[in-house]
Amino acid sequence: MPSIETRQQQTETFHRLHAGADPLVLVNAWDAVSARIVERAGAKAIATTSAGIAWALGYPDGERVPVDELLAATARICRVSSVPVTVDIERGFGDTTEAVCDLVRAFIDMGVAGINIEDGMLPGTRELAPPEILCERVAALRKLDARLFINARTDTYFVANDDPAARYADTLRRARLYAAAGADGIFVPGMSKLEEIAGLAAAVPLPVNVYAGHTQAPPVAVLAGAGALRISLGCGPLQAALGLLGRIATEAFDGSDAGFRAMGAGMLSAGEINALFSGTS
Repeated sequence: MPSIETRQQQTETFHRLHAGADPLVLVNAWDAVSARIVERAGAKAIATTSAGIAWALGYPDGERVPVDELLAATARICRVSSVPVTVDIERGFGDTTEAVCDLVRAFIDMGVAGINIEDGMLPGTRELAPPEILCERVAALRKLDARLFINARTDTYFVANDDPAARYADTLRRARLYAAAGADGIFVPGMSKLEEIAGLAAAVPLPVNVYAGHTQAPPVAVLAGAGALRISLGCGPLQAALGLLGRIATEAFDGSDAGFRAMGAGMLSAGEINALFSGTS
């Protein structure tokens, strides 16, 4: 468990990263070694991917991973990271606000600087949860820790809607409600039109987080120009890594002349990987 002073420093650093001239770019990690690779590449903070952690542990996404396994995986990431860590907790892994607060308290004790928490779908439906649920949870978490960075996510762009104007209006309404409840940032995965990003950034007094974990995403500079202050790759990096693993396996099994070229391209040495963990135990 980190000292209170260390965690406070990491939390304050994480807040400042959302207020710089350049957006905070997060290449999300799913385990300890991915966190170290990302940090070595220059990450100023480490964000987890809920889908990536679930898949790495053998579960589908959607709060299906047991909480104790989620906590253990996150603890390993925190142990090896020297930069602030923020954790994706989906809807909070609890049926009540009290249960969500208990989980987040455990993450705070690990030293995490922030969380992502979403409104999401009502369990067993494709219906977006009413914003009051997330507002209550954000407000309770704000009382739990005054400086924990709470990134409130809305899934308005994941619900079928034939009226883009109504969808954007609902996104803006929810973003304002979550801001009023005490959120520090607003995350709208699926929002890709630059004019909508710019409109949201101008209308909400919080950093806007966009998702860029796909090949059609504009460059960082373009998203920043639209007003995005936080850019997340989510589960995209793990999806790419799994695609590479599939190509390596295919080359190994099909006996093609390619041999093991896919595996050899960009491979790190064992020594480089071992060095990632020097001084982290």
